[in-house]
Order: sequence, then structure tokens, then C-alpha cells
Amino acid sequence: MTICAYATFDGLDSDDELDLVLAAWRAAGVEGRAERWDDPAADWSAYDAVVVRSVWDYVPRRAEFLAWARHVESVSRLLNPAAVIAANTDKTYLRDLPSVPTHWSSEDLPHWPEYVVKPAISAGARDTVRTRDRGEAVALAAALEADGRTPMVQPYLDMVETEGETSLLYFNRRLSHAVRRNPMLAGGAADASLAEARTPAADQVELAERVLATVQGPLLYARVDLVRLPGGEPAVIELELTEPYLFLRHDPGAPQAFAKALVELL
Repeated sequence: MTICAYATFDGLDSDDELDLVLAAWRAAGVEGRAERWDDPAADWSAYDAVVVRSVWDYVPRRAEFLAWARHVESVSRLLNPAAVIAANTDKTYLRDLPSVPTHWSSEDLPHWPEYVVKPAISAGARDTVRTRDRGEAVALAAALEADGRTPMVQPYLDMVETEGETSLLYFNRRLSHAVRRNPMLAGGAADASLAEARTPAADQVELAERVLATVQGPLLYARVDLVRLPGGEPAVIELELTEPYLFLRHDPGAPQAFAKALVELL
């Protein structure tokens, strides 16, 4: 039987997709075992593949995490690949995508009604601030620069409070399902319980697939997070290729689609 590692972190109890994934893998002929990515005792060479999943503590240890990914790839199959992870864990990749308008320094900040300020290397809403005060936005961006981090300053788009963010989930580059997510900065939690299944519009699918086409190599999973700009056109708010939550409980066929994609890539 094929044996694959499910790379996770020390807070395993917070990963409510683990059991669902391992059951779907088992039904597809793949034995899955959860392994903490930073466990020095883990033998990654013992696996046919290592699937990066809930490695949600990597941000303050990014260099260590990328070194781990390169090591694993030297002794096993890593999905997604180390080069993809290295590029995707620094959000400056958004410079090359049709994304939400983003200002990358504390100088010459545009005049927007409301700002979102965050570092380019982050996960979730860590170190992210929403403010109407332009001076505060400048100061927050400058503080990130002083700390050696690249700031991202974006306009807050209030339409996300009505339409929400649309996340499209792809397995082996095939669209599996999509959800409407409550944005993290809209005054509520962004957990899975507040998401709901959504049928994406044609322009959203077209943009998501155009964005994925820019990424070289195999992609076991991808989550493309989109919002609509004031003119109505969709824009990328994030391309999640490292450790995205997959919203597998929001579509009855999603766990099986994920397992099928893994088998195809092995």
C-alpha cells in the first residue's frame, strides 16, 4: 500500500480536516499518517509522498520551514513542491497577479477611505490591522519596514461584507468546489462554520484558472481567494498553495476528489 505523510503541527487538535482526509485516502488505497513537520524523529524517506497540510505555525520560522521542505523533497515526494511553497509563503507574488490594489511601502501611501496593513510574510490575519486613519496606516507600514519586513497596504473593500470572499478549491488543477467566506476583518470570525457552499461565477473561474496557469509544476491542492473590486471585476486577494484550509465538509465529493488527485500524482 502507498504510504503518505500528512504534515501538520503541534496544534493538531485544531485541524478538523485530518480524519476526513485520512479516511478518504484509505478508501483510495493510501495509508496516511499525521507527522509534525518539525519533529526531529520523523523519517520522511519512509513515505511515498509528504503532503503539506496544517503547518500553521511556520510563519515566524519560515527559513526553518523552507529548509525542511527542501530536505523532504530530497528524500521523498513533497506536495506541493518546495519551490512552490517558497514562492507562495511571501505574498510579494501578488505583484505579478491581477490582485487587489496593493502598496508595498510606507511612503506615498494612496488616499483610501480605509486601509488594511499586513506583512508580506504572514498567515491568516496575523499582524493585520484595519484602520481609517492614514497616519496610523503609514506608521504601521513603517514599523514593519523597521522590523525588516515588507509591508502590504491595501484598501478595505466593504463589498466583502455583503458578497464575501469567494474561495475556489482545486485538486490537481481541477475545480472541486467553492465557498463564500466571511472575511477576517469584517467584524466576525473567518472560521469554517461561517463559510457556505457557493457556485462561482464564470468570470471568477476564468480568473482563478488564469492565475493557476502561472504556477509551474504539480499542484495537489490550490485555493484561490477572490473579491470583487468596486467596478465589479474579480481580483485575487490571496493564492493559497502552502497550507490552506480546504473546506472539505462543504462539498460531499471533496474528500474523495482530494484523494483521487493524490493518487494521480503519485
